[in-house]
Amino acid sequence: MDKAKPTGTPDGTVPDATGDSHGTAAEPGGSATAPDASTSPGADVATPPRPVGLTKADPAAEPVEVAAPTVPGQAEEAAVPPATEPPATVPAPRAGGAPDAVVPAQQQAPAERPRPLHAPDPYSTPPYGEPGPWAPAPPVQRPVPTPAHGTYLPPGTPAHGTPVPPVPEAGPAQGGEWGRYDPWAAPGALVAESGGGPGERRRDRRAGRGRLVGAALVLALVAGAVGGYVGMRLERHGGLGTVELEQTSGQAGERAPDSVAGIAARTLPGVVTLHVSGGDGGALGTGFVLDGRGHILTNQHVVESASDGGSIRVTFNGGETARARLVGGDPGYDLAVVKVSGVSGLTPLPLGDSDDVRVGDPVVAIGAPFDLANTVTSGIISAKERPITAGGEKGDRTDISYVDALQTDAPINPGNSGGPLVDERARVIGINSAIHAAGGPARQDDSAGSVGLGFAIPVNQAKRVAEELINHGRATHPVIGVTLDMGYEGEGAKVGGEAAGGGPAVTPGGPADRTDIAAGDVITEVDGVPVASGEELIIKIRSHRPGDRLALAVERDGESRRVTLELGSSDPS
Repeated sequence: MDKAKPTGTPDGTVPDATGDSHGTAAEPGGSATAPDASTSPGADVATPPRPVGLTKADPAAEPVEVAAPTVPGQAEEAAVPPATEPPATVPAPRAGGAPDAVVPAQQQAPAERPRPLHAPDPYSTPPYGEPGPWAPAPPVQRPVPTPAHGTYLPPGTPAHGTPVPPVPEAGPAQGGEWGRYDPWAAPGALVAESGGGPGERRRDRRAGRGRLVGAALVLALVAGAVGGYVGMRLERHGGLGTVELEQTSGQAGERAPDSVAGIAARTLPGVVTLHVSGGDGGALGTGFVLDGRGHILTNQHVVESASDGGSIRVTFNGGETARARLVGGDPGYDLAVVKVSGVSGLTPLPLGDSDDVRVGDPVVAIGAPFDLANTVTSGIISAKERPITAGGEKGDRTDISYVDALQTDAPINPGNSGGPLVDERARVIGINSAIHAAGGPARQDDSAGSVGLGFAIPVNQAKRVAEELINHGRATHPVIGVTLDMGYEGEGAKVGGEAAGGGPAVTPGGPADRTDIAAGDVITEVDGVPVASGEELIIKIRSHRPGDRLALAVERDGESRRVTLELGSSDPS
């Protein structure tokens, strides 16, 4: 801030529009300066600063022409005309009626700068402090907003929305770090030291932000791809390195005794696999240990080929093998006993009571289906006293077996023949013997597989036959002493006209003869159970022991009567 000069300037200079003083020749008889001292003449003290503006002159003097202030938002006209044009003259202030003096435009008094509408800033922050010289606004490339209602617009102001023509850039501004700031200039008038305006800096900032956003998106895509790959590897392979799977500890202790596992654990040590070879070929089957002396029970059709000089090889549960010999067999019951020698540590299986079995009781079958030794299957008792016949390949029909069987859905297949059917207490209740095949029940040496219909010889019948085979080498058959007509198609079993070889159909002195049963009579019931054919009558009789008493219903000439007889015995021929 400049100090105030004494009133009156002897050199006759007038400040120009840029703030510099230039010597100007005043007309004779008049003073070219305007008195503005606030102290007594000759006092050299500082005076308060005055706003930059026009120098006051004599009231009668003509005013100096000054450019109108620029409306906010509109480019300000240049304060200095181009140097190529001749200096314009303006009338100088007159004092005391002196004639007008011509002064160049560069030396004319500066125009009164508009004052801000707000109170001065106590911190002298531009534009309320000491702004630098006014700089022209840079070109504006967007429509100028319409001034507020009531704002004075100098002549020639563009209409609303009309682009403002570019204005030549002014020279270097003066006034320090705020020298380029103009609060009344159009938007974008502040020019950075690097030569770009606010608009350009905003574009630079937007471009920088765009680059940052793009880089962030690329980084996110790369991270997503890597994360997806890692997740895929983790899901498919459980990790990127060596896979180590968790495993729970094994269950301690034994299984429940009545579970399939518990039953199998107690039964398997007593089950064996039989491989038989002989003149009629070979056979495969299963058996189980009856006692500690080496007796093994199986089906007759399994070891039948060994009766002609064949061999029997027994394989135990632990893998040990031994040779066995045939003790005896009965085709009518389809049961046989073989014996191994020189073998210790045998595990005989306990025998149960097949008469106590009920339909629906759980059972487990163990055998070697298709030579798969020690195979365990489970099911239930599907039916009891199911009369079946199997065999009959021989012409004389001496190989037919008649069994009042237990039916089970436990899967049994060729190779299971002779194996045990055990209950939930691991007791043998039946000997697996036949399966249902196309055309009816068949022995398990056929090629058919299981369809869920398997048949087992009740253990009560097998026990008696096994004891007789071990003790006598043969088994006895209970009989009533009649010859049946197997071709009878009516309901029941009909006594034939004569026996084989021309003898009488009723054995003289036999059980039937003693109860007055004659040729042509039809037996319809045994112990109150109806019988439908001669096969069923034989099956019912063979399910008993010799000496047992039976109650029969007999029809003769349309009349029915009941008789009781005691079963006789016969040796198989």
